[in-house]
Amino acid sequence: MNDAGNETGQEFGDNGAPQQILALPLELRDAMRDALADAEEVDLIERLWNKDASLWKSEPPQQKIINNALGWLTVARQMLAGAEELKTFADTVRVSQQFRHVMVCGMGGSSLCPEVLRQTFGRQKDFPELLVLDSTDPDTINNFAKQIDVRHCLFIVASKSGTTTEPIVFHKFWYDRLAQTGANAGDSFIAVTDPGTQMVKAAQADHFRKIFLNQPDIGGRYSALSYFGMAPAAIMGLNVSELLRRAVAASELCGAEAPIDENPGAVLGATMAECALGGRDKLTIITDEKLASLGLWIEQLIAESTGKEGKGIIPIAGEPLAASPSYGDDRLFVSISVQGAADNPQLKALEVAGHPVVYRVLNDVYDLGAEFFIWEMATAFAGWRLGINPFDQPNVQESKDATKALLEKYKSDGKLPAEQASATDGQLTVYASGPSAGGSVEEVLRAHCAKIKPGDYVALLAYLEETPENSAALQEIRMSVREATQAATTMGYGPRFLHSTGQLHKGGPDSGVFIQITAPDKVDFPIPGELYTFSVLKDAQALGDFQSLLAHGRRAIRVDLGQDVVAGLESLKRMLVDALK
Repeated sequence: MNDAGNETGQEFGDNGAPQQILALPLELRDAMRDALADAEEVDLIERLWNKDASLWKSEPPQQKIINNALGWLTVARQMLAGAEELKTFADTVRVSQQFRHVMVCGMGGSSLCPEVLRQTFGRQKDFPELLVLDSTDPDTINNFAKQIDVRHCLFIVASKSGTTTEPIVFHKFWYDRLAQTGANAGDSFIAVTDPGTQMVKAAQADHFRKIFLNQPDIGGRYSALSYFGMAPAAIMGLNVSELLRRAVAASELCGAEAPIDENPGAVLGATMAECALGGRDKLTIITDEKLASLGLWIEQLIAESTGKEGKGIIPIAGEPLAASPSYGDDRLFVSISVQGAADNPQLKALEVAGHPVVYRVLNDVYDLGAEFFIWEMATAFAGWRLGINPFDQPNVQESKDATKALLEKYKSDGKLPAEQASATDGQLTVYASGPSAGGSVEEVLRAHCAKIKPGDYVALLAYLEETPENSAALQEIRMSVREATQAATTMGYGPRFLHSTGQLHKGGPDSGVFIQITAPDKVDFPIPGELYTFSVLKDAQALGDFQSLLAHGRRAIRVDLGQDVVAGLESLKRMLVDALK
């Protein structure tokens, strides 16, 4: 037992799996053990493996959703059996020497696992370099267009439903660009989707090189170990069999035969849930630099699975680690590292200060296969303990519907509806409603910051190009907010986060204070077959998201940075620092 009265619990990992070390205050340790005992009493793990939907909900419509969402439990074993087919296809792509890049065009669960693999493993020798496009921002698309030669890029268009707006327009855009070169465009396209979707029909009509049909009983955010994650992994040259073997081994540790207090997914899920129920609902993910992108994937899994019915665990990813005075008493820290970071002195200091810390220690980066499964199991367990359905996303459709209505308005009027600005200073323009509205930009920001209360989180929703400069400036704003308020902070690029944390923002607890950040686009592109451009689509997504937040009574403002984004972010940071004094 350490100085803080925290007790280190079981250390899983003697069997070659990732190690899990718990350092929990005594009352949380006891609550976690009670949760495991309650789960054992209802045979939770056995019923979960038997795909018993009644664990989460009793209503038939909810159970129907759950019954069609539990394929993640066994998909790793099924994919492992067919891994040779994936390797053969990837070798065919490699041997052809036709492709220098492979670009995943998708959103949310269709793009985040490939993004984790891209950032973690990097380019593999003799294989095409993986890129991931999950933004409608025209400046971002322009940079991709400059980076690739479309004649030497293999496009993976990925959508479970086959009706997701972004991959549909990405398909149209890149296919048209390739067709203009006179090439056989379809030979450079692959689809990953469920059977019978509109995307299957579109892929057949355009003679795609390959269509990977995913098993349909897997939700998007639980699809990492299916074709959505493993097809890009194979094509970029990873050892897919090894990723899947690690996942299968993890699933066996989480099986019904194992004692529940030795089940790493159940223990992690019980810890997450009991912390949230006790007010520590900010799950703060601390990773090695090499594993930093894993936070994006966990963020979607946790936020979209638990953020509903006014409840939720709020995942905090990408927030730099600080000393204890920077944090309130609403945090659970989870450290994920490759070997040896469980002795991080900053985390040890947080333990001593009484914060709960979970250490997950991977043997190497191929243990990501195990991580994907264990976090899915933990999320399913936490959903049960919180009394919610972790397999639906009831509020995600709202922003999509709002965007669709705005695009219809644009088609009929030739412009999006005008918004009434609350204040402008010639550079920054702010839009607010209620008590935040009126006065100068500084006054609106001050009124908004005054709404931040203990236990809240502040979310930066950036509909901007993702660049190192923009990311650094947004991180500085996050740190300024946290240091002034102790509030947890999140940051997401739009529209990516609509398919990730957007569900939590609308359906979770009313503890979010939102700052949407926009700017005019420098370039724009038409979308073949549509009456609107990428810029109009992105603006409609931002406006639809903002309207949806206000409709839920959330504390939200929008700040437009003007033409100079870097200068605008600097001004915003300066004004927020002043407003928080």
